[in-house]
Amino acid sequence: MPPLTAPNPNQEQSAVDLNLFTSLQLIGRSKEFEQIVEILAQDGDLLITGVPGSGRRTLVKMAAKEVSAVVLDIDCIRATDGERFIQLLTEAINQNWTSAQIANWVKTTGSNFFIVNAEDKLKLLRPLNKKQLWQAFIILLELLEIMANSLEQRIVLILQSSPHLRSWDRQSLWELTLRNKIKSHPHVSYVLLATIAEKNHHQDDSIYSLTQIQLVPLSRDVLALWTREILHTEDLKFDPHSQALTIFLDAVQGNIGDATALIRRLITLRHPQRLITERQVKQVIEDILKDLSITYESLLMLLPPSQIHLLESLAVDPTDKPQSKEYIQKHGLSRGGSLQGALTGLQHKGLIYSAEQGYRLALPLLALWLKQRLI
Repeated sequence: MPPLTAPNPNQEQSAVDLNLFTSLQLIGRSKEFEQIVEILAQDGDLLITGVPGSGRRTLVKMAAKEVSAVVLDIDCIRATDGERFIQLLTEAINQNWTSAQIANWVKTTGSNFFIVNAEDKLKLLRPLNKKQLWQAFIILLELLEIMANSLEQRIVLILQSSPHLRSWDRQSLWELTLRNKIKSHPHVSYVLLATIAEKNHHQDDSIYSLTQIQLVPLSRDVLALWTREILHTEDLKFDPHSQALTIFLDAVQGNIGDATALIRRLITLRHPQRLITERQVKQVIEDILKDLSITYESLLMLLPPSQIHLLESLAVDPTDKPQSKEYIQKHGLSRGGSLQGALTGLQHKGLIYSAEQGYRLALPLLALWLKQRLI
């Protein structure tokens, strides 16, 4: 079974732009940010893992800006075959290279496989057979270094959810060729963005000297500081004489994506005294959980009973020792291999963290929804 993925509530549209590409996003991530900057500056490649909303793409884009690099961003879930992957790569190139530069490259190098369309954009010729598609792919990878030299800037290729390429790239030929080609280019780097579930598909990445960085949930103090600063830009703050901030922090559990989703909704409400009240925080949480309930119900339907039972237990009664005799008896869990199998299964699906993170639920709003559903 492929990793399960709940929706990102932080992706919802809002009339208020919180401008996440701000230095405030780096609160609590400064160490990782500096590490990414250093690696990109040295032509290194990266694997960054974390739950949706942990700030992976934002950190990479800000680090790329720090080293004056151009970012090409590809969502590999959309790459359903080799031809579609090439199309996505050409779209990214079109966004960052001028039409004159594109036209010159097609004329001198790529005319057998590419054209410049009526909109002066690079476009793949169709139809092409498998051999021709492969040749087009190779010269497009070479174009990345040409593009870097032309722009006199580094190129950073972001590949989100790259394991999805293996649904059609069965032998990982395209993926490995891409990595090897980019490795040979002194001005091009690639960054793999993965969820904690997809991290299991990158166990062989050590052979590529690929630095791995995991983004864990932010601490309460750090997230509280970030939230106050964001609200300050809107001339708002939590009512200091209430539990509004505490309830907010309890709900998001250090996930900046969930925090952003709640803040976006809170900002749209009326605040006569520019104060966010406890009642408003509770209402916004209730509304967003209601919106997500159908998706969460569907997600549970895909899980075996043993995993549902364990997930519910961890939501209601968090622990870093679910294998303990006391916890097993308290929640009526199965002993031995069945419990370990459930733990492993939930980790592979990206629904809970590993032992290092205390088996916490990876999606805080899912944990809150389960808790309210059961109590």
